[in-house]
Amino acid sequence: MNEKIRTVADRLKELRESSDMTQAEMAELCGISPETYAAYESGTTDISIGFLYEVSLKCHVELTALLTGSDPKLKVYSLVRNGDGKLVERNEVYTYRNLAYNFSGKRIEPLLVTVPVSDPDKKIVLSVHEGQEFNFLLSGRLRILIDGNDLILEPGDSLYFDSRYPHGMQALDGHPAQMLVMVI
Repeated sequence: MNEKIRTVADRLKELRESSDMTQAEMAELCGISPETYAAYESGTTDISIGFLYEVSLKCHVELTALLTGSDPKLKVYSLVRNGDGKLVERNEVYTYRNLAYNFSGKRIEPLLVTVPVSDPDKKIVLSVHEGQEFNFLLSGRLRILIDGNDLILEPGDSLYFDSRYPHGMQALDGHPAQMLVMVI
């Protein structure tokens, strides 16, 4: 079991317990099966950033607190220099840098997402979560699947979509892709 996933799973469990909810109640609140929720909380299944964002909204906690264990403190502005940002190490599929990790009361989650090179024949991992996403491709080429639609993004392209539909991505041409993602 990945220790980073385990740590986030432990925080998810602590949040549920401090909210006096059962696993079944939390699963219902989040619109997933009790079995899926139990797998998330046990740390045996990777937890999507979208699901964690949804939990943070519904339970009125900062996503940063679930990911890092500390609450953001800034309320006026948050400046994150080039190359900085809180590295969110959840899985080996994508690398996330939270670009407003220290700002309290965010209405969006701005993330710098790096999609590594992968085998082009490998199946794209899909995720679903409440809300919407805005993606702006900064570098590389990217294949994105959304609800069965196959899209190719070039640098400078942007995409806005309802993230309740299955979606996933894959870097193309043997190079990683990097994009700005706003989870709303």
